Amino acid sequence: MLQIGEFRDKDETVKVMLREPSDTRNLLSALENVYVKTAAGASVPPLRQVANFNVLVEPGIQWRRDRLPSVTVRGVVPDGVQSPDDVTTAVFAKLRTLRDSLPADYRIEMQGAVEESAKNQTSINEKMPAMLLVILLLLMVQLQHFGKTLMVVAAGPLGLIGTATALLVLQAPFGFVAILGVIALAGIIMRNSVILVDQIQQDLAAGHDAFTAIVESAVRRFRPITLTAAAAVLALIPLAREVFWAPMALAMMGGLIAATVLTLTFLPAVYALAFRVALQPGRFARSLDDSNLKPRTERALQAAE
Repeated sequence: MLQIGEFRDKDETVKVMLREPSDTRNLLSALENVYVKTAAGASVPPLRQVANFNVLVEPGIQWRRDRLPSVTVRGVVPDGVQSPDDVTTAVFAKLRTLRDSLPADYRIEMQGAVEESAKNQTSINEKMPAMLLVILLLLMVQLQHFGKTLMVVAAGPLGLIGTATALLVLQAPFGFVAILGVIALAGIIMRNSVILVDQIQQDLAAGHDAFTAIVESAVRRFRPITLTAAAAVLALIPLAREVFWAPMALAMMGGLIAATVLTLTFLPAVYALAFRVALQPGRFARSLDDSNLKPRTERALQAAE
């Protein structure tokens, strides 16, 4: 293509280009008939008189990975499959025979979402010790007791029971996004545990005995903890319908439901066991008999009759 002139169309300058006709533009013979201009302005004969043309097939761009030539095979994940990691792992496993038969200088590696997920997971693992240390320091400042801090930290993994159940029942993958949900879930569970332990400490400071403080704290904090967990579960329902965020939402929803029940039962039991609190069931039976609940019940029955 060669510019041979230009003309003006109103306020625009339009270039006049000379080019080969479209039907012969991509033919090799068009290159053979090209005249090459010299520095003096003259034209040499067609290139076919001074050069030979051969057709060779070679890649236009040579991709390299770790400074080695590579070929990338891509694919589209079908609808209904939430995790590309599962598809990549299944394909990689079926290529085992091919991988074993390759020469020493050739290899097949997984890239894409699997590789990025592994990098992200490595980044989280590197920061996990520092994160745990900060959590322990904050809990020690709040509770000012090493044993109570360990109890709160031990309550964190309780959500894994509900998380595993939800992911298995709904066939959701436990990938990087779900791991983020589990980390956030552990923080919510430990927060509820701190609230419950702090309430027990307040009741003990008010003069209640240990058994009364444990039971009444669990009863008193039952509604706030339950309502908070219910609000979080309901807020995650829209995310559960998204393909990408569904594993995280399901992991947190299942973990919150299970952890709420276990926190209100497991933590008081561990507290009583750790501090050797004796069981006093008869004391609360007598308090219920002496309360105004029984007279109200009797009056209601009399009114009904």
